[in-house]
Amino acid sequence: MNTLTDLEISKKLKDYPDWEFYDNALHTDFEFDNFKDCMSAMNRIAFECEVLNHHPEWTNIYNTLDIKLTTHDKGGVTELDFKLVDAIRKIVEVEE
Repeated sequence: MNTLTDLEISKKLKDYPDWEFYDNALHTDFEFDNFKDCMSAMNRIAFECEVLNHHPEWTNIYNTLDIKLTTHDKGGVTELDFKLVDAIRKIVEVEE
């Protein structure tokens, strides 16, 4: 799997308005009603990460989840990152 070019990433991000590309990674953050809802989403995302064998860099503070995606072994953003974005989107839409 090859890394995507900046142009390819920009085109793909048109379908993902909540995500940005900078520092060689995809970034987003979500705010939930409370800590429990945030942790629930993180746990559901974790199962998808295991299925894809692709894991985010993420942090949570109370009800906020910050996510950074890049394919470390390829040195940039790949299709795998966008597969995980799709999975995260489905989970967070259900949570909202």
